[in-house]
Amino acid sequence: MVSPRIAVMGAGALGCYFGGRLAQSGAKVTLIGRQSHVDAIRRDGLILESGGTKTAIPLDATTEVSGVRDAGLVLVCVKSADTESAAKAIAPHLAKDAILVSLQNSIGNVERIRAHVTRPVAAGLVYTGANMPGPGHVRHTGGGGIVIGGLPAWGVDDSVLAAIKSIFEPAKVPIDLSPSIEIALWTKLMQNCAYNAVCALTEKPYGQMAAMPEVRHVMAQAGNEVVALAHRKGVMLDPGAVEAALQRVTTMMTTMSSTAQDLMKGKPTEIDYLNGLIARESQALRLSAPINATLAALVKLKEQKRAQ
Repeated sequence: MVSPRIAVMGAGALGCYFGGRLAQSGAKVTLIGRQSHVDAIRRDGLILESGGTKTAIPLDATTEVSGVRDAGLVLVCVKSADTESAAKAIAPHLAKDAILVSLQNSIGNVERIRAHVTRPVAAGLVYTGANMPGPGHVRHTGGGGIVIGGLPAWGVDDSVLAAIKSIFEPAKVPIDLSPSIEIALWTKLMQNCAYNAVCALTEKPYGQMAAMPEVRHVMAQAGNEVVALAHRKGVMLDPGAVEAALQRVTTMMTTMSSTAQDLMKGKPTEIDYLNGLIARESQALRLSAPINATLAALVKLKEQKRAQ
């Protein structure tokens, strides 16, 4: 099978990582991102650092949303706050046979994209650590897999998921298909709420956080609040998933959350779509979520400090 052209809308750390891997496998990839990254990639290629080695990968890069034109696969990697504006911008340029995959944090992004595009949109859950030490330079810090799934309401069926998987497989990106994508999305949200904000506030990597019993307890409480909200909404998250998530990060001694990376760079975080979302939705349903509300408030306070 000949791989279709691939566009990455929002080429930050994860977008560049997966775009780079796909380009290494021979796929024709266009990264759509910020001017500084685009300039560096056009000059030197995308620098992909992984496993102690650096590789310069030649690929296309642009700041223009029209870069999605003629792409058979579009990876949407923008921040959740930018989902609707990005979907509106790319909609007129999408190929008639394009498939989109939302590789974003939180829940509800697929629905926000589908409000503006008619093409199938699958949800992808990323279990990969990456950061960008400089323009056009992505560093892989752990993991590497994706879980994808979809619903008929999103225009997704088994053939769409099989097509996505066939594109990633030559790049040796582990990809699993989820038969219960809503549960998978809520599980990932629970994980993000358990450790993203704590990492951002303490500036300590996941493994160090999970190794301290007092901090681990706070993380567990945050996760349990997500489980309670999910159950109230009819999504039967396994309560044991919280402990499994905390156990998973004990070995991730160098990984820092995307929220922490945003704060360090003085950029807006996605906290309103993570712990903040849990706090708001819980309050609306008369549930108590004090840990998530506190973590969200403290991250927003730290955002203000960085902006000064």
